[in-house]
Amino acid sequence: MKPIRYTIVPKQPAAHLFEVTVTVADPDPAGQRFMLPVWIPGSYMVREFARNIVTLRALNDAGRKVRVDKIDKHTWQAAPVKGALTLRYEVYAWDLSVRAAHLDDTTGFFNGTSVFLSPLGHEEAPCVVDIQKPAGAAYRTWRVATALPEARGTKRYGFGEYRAQNYDELVDHPVTLGEFALATFKAHGVPHDIVIAGRVIGLDMARLSADLKRICEAQIALFEPKSKKAPMDRYVFMTQAVTDGYGGLEHRASTALICNRGDLPVQGRSAMTDGYRTYLGLCSHEYFHTWNVKRIKPAAFAPYDLNVENYTSLLWLFEGFTSYYDDLILVRTGLISADDYFGLLGKVVGGVQRGSGRLKQTVAESSFDSWVKYYRQDENAANAIVSYYTKGSLVALAFDLTIRAQTGHRKSLDDVMRLLWQRFGRDFYQGKPVGVEAGEIEALFTEATGVHLGELFAEAVNGTRDLPLDTLLTPFGVTLAPELDRSGKPTLGARVRGGADCTLAAVHEGSAAQKAGLSAGDVLIALDGLRVNGGNLDALLLRYQPGTTVEIHAFRRDELRSVQVKLDGPEVARYKLSVGDKRAAARKARERWLAS
Repeated sequence: MKPIRYTIVPKQPAAHLFEVTVTVADPDPAGQRFMLPVWIPGSYMVREFARNIVTLRALNDAGRKVRVDKIDKHTWQAAPVKGALTLRYEVYAWDLSVRAAHLDDTTGFFNGTSVFLSPLGHEEAPCVVDIQKPAGAAYRTWRVATALPEARGTKRYGFGEYRAQNYDELVDHPVTLGEFALATFKAHGVPHDIVIAGRVIGLDMARLSADLKRICEAQIALFEPKSKKAPMDRYVFMTQAVTDGYGGLEHRASTALICNRGDLPVQGRSAMTDGYRTYLGLCSHEYFHTWNVKRIKPAAFAPYDLNVENYTSLLWLFEGFTSYYDDLILVRTGLISADDYFGLLGKVVGGVQRGSGRLKQTVAESSFDSWVKYYRQDENAANAIVSYYTKGSLVALAFDLTIRAQTGHRKSLDDVMRLLWQRFGRDFYQGKPVGVEAGEIEALFTEATGVHLGELFAEAVNGTRDLPLDTLLTPFGVTLAPELDRSGKPTLGARVRGGADCTLAAVHEGSAAQKAGLSAGDVLIALDGLRVNGGNLDALLLRYQPGTTVEIHAFRRDELRSVQVKLDGPEVARYKLSVGDKRAAARKARERWLAS
């Protein structure tokens, strides 16, 4: 097939406009159709990227206009032409996230799903994209960061032509434009770039390189313990450092990240801050996806259909298991201590336990409903849904502990991941892609480990009872227990939105606030006649004992309400994991779990 040729130009950075062209040498004789994806893999919500196309026109190979009609929300059809057909269009890019496209006079970023129209019927054709520099002396120091292979004549980090085997590969390589800090390290022989865009004072790239190298080499060795062979020829960590932000999106040979600039390491300061630990965990999570979801995929994603939602009940495995391994890799590599890891794990347990949605929705249901529930959370989310990320990570923990205990550590969840890799992931892009079916997962666990998970598997995946983590942790000498707020402060059982006003963001099911008739969106103005604002509610509640009835005045819309609230007891502040059994057998089991 003849290659599809694209150009993308940051035409008006101040107006946040990319100009894109796509040329098809052999368009459909009946009239070529073009589609822009409605979602981006890794973020399971229909986002309607086509809404950002501002202008669009079609030209034949003589430069004359060709009629083009929009036939649905994200599809255009050009009139039949002889010879080549070119679409030229502008894309508004002002979404500073990892999911879409962003452009101003300081930096540019785009995912292909946001900017590259796909000529239908040519999805398997090779693609060439010419990434051009914006005009003007102000942009003379701009560079290009992407994992896309350079075409002949283009230098790495330079503007020019890049290539992809097909459209799926084209849109699986995000691109950063502008000025950025850059470092490169090798993990088992494979070059890995670190790209940091945004102002960061005193950035310690040497430390970041060393720490990411340990993470990457540990994960490569997990999936390929003998060969230590990575599944890509080159990898790029690209991060946008901002004042306040967090997120990541995986791709087959790179990841797009966003973080607080204060989370990045600073030269001369060796302490492991909470922010840096969080950033390393994010990098670890997205890198693990290189295997688990970018190559080992649910059947519904093999291949993706970017026109509609792709439903699967397996995100608990692909996102939840990845969430289990992200911090586990940090402790295995010595970047954090066992106590640090237990603290992180306790936060996850607490987050799951705080929501009554865990008693109503299974992780399989949560996975399937991600398109309409998880990614569209409202004020009732905690009462209605469970996260396939956090609950899924605890499912992975439960399975790992069970397998280790039953096999004397001869087998573990690592063996399951390796079998999935060997059977579904290793050759995913070399032949006909095959994904994992939900009905074969339990048998794969047994095949990999010899352990029949039985009732635990059924309940963890398709049930709503709390996982028996306290029992499963016992052979490892670890206790799990809730800890109440030490202040003894009574509670309303509601979450307050930040701001000057005391506005309820969410009201927990069965709580004092709900029983009294308070709802999300209500603005509390007085408690027993004393003014309430966004910063003093906790201090006022400290004056009372649990079970005390207080009068609260609140506005709902513009109507003043007065309610009597019988205060709940102190909240569970956290779940604490601690070493309770220090005998040799428990210590050895714990060390084996956290080391390999």
